[in-house]
Amino acid sequence: MGGNQGGGGVKGRLLRLVRPRWRALLRLAAWSALEAGETFLLGYALARALDRGFLAGHTGTGLAWLGLAGLGVLAGSFGTGRVHLAVAALVEPVRDDLVRRVVRRALRAPDGAAVSRLTHQVEIARDTLAGLVMVSRTFVVTAVGALIGLFSLAPVLLPVVALPLAAGLALFLVTLRPLARRQEVFLAADEALAAELGLAVGGLRDITAAGAQDRVAADVRERIDAEFHASRALARWGVLRTLAAGIGGRLTVVLLLAAAPWLLDRGVTPGAFVGALAYLTQSLIPALQSLMQGLGTSGARLFVVLRRLTADGAPGWAPAHPAGAPGPGEAVRLRGVTFAYGPGAAPVVDGLDLTVPHGGHLAVVGPSGIGKSTLAELMAGVRAPDNGEVLRACARVLVPQQAYVFTDTVRANLTYLCPDDPPGDSPDGDGLPGDSPDRDGLPPDEDLLASCTAVGARDLVDRLGGLDATVKPSQLSAGERQLIALARAYTAPAPLILLDEATCHLDPAAEARAERAFAERPGTALVVVAHRTGSARRARQVLMLGGDGVERGTHDELLQRSAFYRELTGSHPSLALGDADGVHAVAGAGLTGDRRHVVPHGPVGQMETVRDVRDGRALGGE
Repeated sequence: MGGNQGGGGVKGRLLRLVRPRWRALLRLAAWSALEAGETFLLGYALARALDRGFLAGHTGTGLAWLGLAGLGVLAGSFGTGRVHLAVAALVEPVRDDLVRRVVRRALRAPDGAAVSRLTHQVEIARDTLAGLVMVSRTFVVTAVGALIGLFSLAPVLLPVVALPLAAGLALFLVTLRPLARRQEVFLAADEALAAELGLAVGGLRDITAAGAQDRVAADVRERIDAEFHASRALARWGVLRTLAAGIGGRLTVVLLLAAAPWLLDRGVTPGAFVGALAYLTQSLIPALQSLMQGLGTSGARLFVVLRRLTADGAPGWAPAHPAGAPGPGEAVRLRGVTFAYGPGAAPVVDGLDLTVPHGGHLAVVGPSGIGKSTLAELMAGVRAPDNGEVLRACARVLVPQQAYVFTDTVRANLTYLCPDDPPGDSPDGDGLPGDSPDRDGLPPDEDLLASCTAVGARDLVDRLGGLDATVKPSQLSAGERQLIALARAYTAPAPLILLDEATCHLDPAAEARAERAFAERPGTALVVVAHRTGSARRARQVLMLGGDGVERGTHDELLQRSAFYRELTGSHPSLALGDADGVHAVAGAGLTGDRRHVVPHGPVGQMETVRDVRDGRALGGE
């Protein structure tokens, strides 16, 4: 991607992300007007207080004008508080759009950097965008208020102040894009050097044994030189930025002071001159410096992050672990999959072979910490195996325990994973949310409501006010958030659904209803990381992790042959077979007093009373 295209592409994407929030922009502009009034009164009231008050011998008039300036400060402070709320309303939906894009890209082409983009880089973009909106808005508001004030005091003041200020701002804007590019090059060089040094330090013994010191030193030296040249280029453009700050700031003050005799000869009053100096030193120069600092550092940071988040082919977007296609009729297949958290750690999953067909229903059970969630992440493509391969359907949905619900309408939450803007459908082909006005690809309302009904979320949607009601995550319980996430997954056209304790905050009946809905959805393979025995009992197949290794079979089959599974589920074959008394025979013949007596199934160490359930006779006095 060329430089101009890259910069224009990032700005275009940013504008498309912000453009739909025009109501928030209008609120932001309205509340900012109060701050513009505060800036205007700062210099204007000071000038009038001097000319018409203190210098004219009217102290009361001077104090009145200063009081008016104080009222302006109070009004501006009130507006500032409302401005922060308007900025939040503008930025938070942009963050949600970026999250949606990252998730969709990860579903299409999973790679190891997807989690970093979702949890770290999106937050950087959100925070940086909020900061840029604030500093840019502050400069515009300050400039408008100050320039109107200068013109009101004496029009001749305007060119003396505005021309050097505009020159400094123009020079700064000229350096903005080249400096951002060079900062990106410097960051890339720094990352490459850190990676090279990490490899060299970690392999010092092997490097020495192989006699490869010179080759490794040459590689490291090349990385150091690349970072050195990148830092020098960055510093050269940084000098121009410092010059721009000097022209727009200190030089403007010097020129105003130097022009003082000329200005006074042309009718500028002492109060107007002091007011102009106040506009410069208290408003314009601080706002300009904040703008340069914000755009120069945070702007470059946002430029880099947005390129990584939104640009095709940008660093971090290439799928490091592409998924192959499973066989006919298969939703996901694992072949010899091994995964461990670190080189020296014991494998969490070791040489696992597993196939889940379309229409299959698998429950994964095991003690806490055994690797059930890790297996679900491997199947979803969130993690890549150390050995072996995972062949999965292109579209799949992983619903974690902590359900993600965002501030927007119920409809937007339910269609979050629906392909309403696949790549190529948007005007510029980047597939950004909101690029295409055509929303016909989204499911109709009746399908959305049917999805809610299927998983048991219809009452919640009705209580919230319907599909167009606004969802506020902080006002929902954990179980309600899970219901919305389940309805979203049911709505998504994905043939593979993975529920990683996604119903843990629901009651057993609601959990059973949701799992049955997915299991009965045509063409759907369901994998459930189970936290209740009922999930295993409902599944067609059960995969048990732990005990002597990995075992699989139906719930009843595992009850019959695995003591570990019986202990894990708190079950026993007799109970599964429907023993009316809920009891089972003494385990093993030849025990003292064994006459086919029975004891209740219960905790280890529990003893039967003297009266036996079956025949009422004593069994050795227990």
